[in-house]
Amino acid sequence: MGFDYGTAKIGIAIGQTVTGTATPLTTLRAVHQKPDWESISKLIKEWLPEALVVGLPYDLDDSEAEIAGRARRFARQLEGRYHLPVHMADERLTSMIARQQLDRAPKNFEELDAIAAKLILETWLSERK
Repeated sequence: MGFDYGTAKIGIAIGQTVTGTATPLTTLRAVHQKPDWESISKLIKEWLPEALVVGLPYDLDDSEAEIAGRARRFARQLEGRYHLPVHMADERLTSMIARQQLDRAPKNFEELDAIAAKLILETWLSERK
């Protein structure tokens, strides 16, 4: 299961190691400036992922983006709550690519973060092969 972490919204996707593909699931809004843990728990219970992948934001100059520390904290919280392996994956340019994909489809900007999560997860899956 892949996550595109943001302070206001978190995109979530599900993937499989056999095909190396992922599918956008949903975008969850923060609850009182915190992840919607109740909804995340429901998704993990429903999909039973073997591992979780969180996008690690980088700037184009290869330095970690300002929000990277929060993404790492979110990853540690996932690991602590769900006792699953959590991996970090470079998410550079995923939001831009997601916007390009969304431009070709009907406009539903709520999907943007879930598409970015799909791209993050597919990147991680492809790097494992």
